[in-house]
Amino acid sequence: MADSSPLVLLECLVAGTSHRPELPAFEKKLKVGQTLRLVREPDSKYDDWAVQVHAGAADDKNSYWLGYLPETRNETVARLLDAGYPLGARLAHKAWEDEWLHLEIEVLWADKK
Repeated sequence: MADSSPLVLLECLVAGTSHRPELPAFEKKLKVGQTLRLVREPDSKYDDWAVQVHAGAADDKNSYWLGYLPETRNETVARLLDAGYPLGARLAHKAWEDEWLHLEIEVLWADKK
């Protein structure tokens, strides 16, 4: 029987969490193992390969933008998203380090045919 678990393409921190002012209040809703959503931001003026990380579905009014994939590690993921590949993410770890919320995620390729 084939393994149906998603392929982990990248493990990384979520960048920019300290710039999300509502994140401390939202943090309690984040659960390790939960599915996250990746959203390409092709028009970013700061990063040509910007990929946002969101908790919640696109049509969920309670979804929350957590931050970005790190600029030094996002080009391949951005290119795959641009090409329409089925990528997602899940929360692997969360911890407060002083005033900074440390979020580690796994970028996943769910379609392993």
